[in-house]
Amino acid sequence: MDTATAETAEWADTREGAGRRSGKRRFGGWSAALLFAGVSVVVGCRAVGTDAVTPVPQLLAFLPWLLVPTAFGLLFTLLARWWTGAVWGVVLLGLLAWFIEPYGKTGAPAGPPVAEFRVMTSNVEFGRATAGLVDAVRRLKPDVVFVQECEYTCDALLRRDLAADYPHRRAVAGGGSEGSVILSRFPLKGTAGVPGTLGMPGAVADVDGHAVRLQLAHPMPPIPGQVDVWERELRGLRDVVTADPTAPTVLAGDFNASQDHAAFRRLLDSGLSDAARLGGAYRVPTWPARTAPTFGAQIDHVLVSRQFAADRPRFLDLADTDHRTLVVDLALHHGG
Repeated sequence: MDTATAETAEWADTREGAGRRSGKRRFGGWSAALLFAGVSVVVGCRAVGTDAVTPVPQLLAFLPWLLVPTAFGLLFTLLARWWTGAVWGVVLLGLLAWFIEPYGKTGAPAGPPVAEFRVMTSNVEFGRATAGLVDAVRRLKPDVVFVQECEYTCDALLRRDLAADYPHRRAVAGGGSEGSVILSRFPLKGTAGVPGTLGMPGAVADVDGHAVRLQLAHPMPPIPGQVDVWERELRGLRDVVTADPTAPTVLAGDFNASQDHAAFRRLLDSGLSDAARLGGAYRVPTWPARTAPTFGAQIDHVLVSRQFAADRPRFLDLADTDHRTLVVDLALHHGG
């Protein structure tokens, strides 16, 4: 009886241990599959060039961080000894690594430089960061300043404090996030700008005798229910470029989009390059700068046509705004 009892107990322990191992494997397999499925949807949309529907556009903004759930999924496949799943995870890692590389064309413009100037773009978040912006402008002395979310108080402060140094301006007046302003040391000729929910004024600047088209960008963010508006307003910015593809052009502002959004890549494909990337900086997070700077996305850009070279991109942290300010030096080349 003692021997039989011992054998029964041993068999029961073996069965219980096998059950526990089987349960861990099932848990690991299901966990990996769920993680990989979610990542695959986003990566698949990135691969085929669509921003799809919520929550895909929102997740695409943070595409590099999908490496984290993918890595956890691979750990779960090891726990489950699910080798097919491991291959799935490795493929996802490879695609993510490929897409994380900077997008768009680079190259030196043809012809000699004929003009140099400095551009700054800043989202002052409902005007709250206007005082910090004024200090940054006085310190860095940009020649053209693009200001988003410049409501009535912001507009008044810029007129009071910067009008002497920036006598030329184009603005769309508005409260909250609707107001936007272009300030310039160079004479400006107004254009129609881009119609949108938020103000997007445009102008043609006389930069040392050379006409340079300026367009402020601030499309609606791709929040749930507004993705179609965001896409339409990014197409409006693209239309500015394609209307005269030979014109030297600078688009700057809060695009609410990164290189992982198909709508933004189509804008780049119209003949523009990201000045920060041309200057050696890319995927530098610009939002949310206050709440989660390390995990942010680069949605504030200066985009330039092929006639420009760019140098010394700098990202500034201003108080009272969740966006970083971007400053970059541009050189316009003749014959580009």
